[in-house]
Amino acid sequence: MTYDYLVISTSLNPESNSRIMAKEVFDELAKKDKVKFIDLQDYPLPICDAGACYSDANVQELSSLIANARCVLMAAPVYNFYLSAAAKNLIELTGRAWTDKLVGFLCAAGGKSSYMSVMNVANSLMLDFRCVIIPRFVYADGSSFQASQITDTDMQRRIVELADAARRMITVIGPVAVS
Repeated sequence: MTYDYLVISTSLNPESNSRIMAKEVFDELAKKDKVKFIDLQDYPLPICDAGACYSDANVQELSSLIANARCVLMAAPVYNFYLSAAAKNLIELTGRAWTDKLVGFLCAAGGKSSYMSVMNVANSLMLDFRCVIIPRFVYADGSSFQASQITDTDMQRRIVELADAARRMITVIGPVAVS
């Protein structure tokens, strides 16, 4: 099955702020579009070791879901000025499934200094898989959340703006190429 949008929550933390952001953008997109939500907590993955990891059933399923989406919105925590290891591992395991995708990011961090943390992953996706990166991504720190909810109205607005940017940009990407 193909989807216009695939929202992936890559945090493995049950109290994840990035998951809250992922659900918020999913709800916004679901108002008008065909969208699927994936939570990596539901997909235990092996560490990418260039061996048998690629034949793992969860890797195969996630590769198929990514390959059959036109746009992937990845929500990720930021640790040590970089997207989480789980987010990077997902990309390494699913590799070519990302080819020619429109990709957007929602990031939750402990502080305000890591706002450029997405750039290493964005550059890799652009260069390795010819992804088009939505130049509007959402970055938030812990002050934007309270009791598992977004309390920052500016961040809520930015999530809607990301969804709207994805809707505009998806029209130039075209349909999913079936291999």
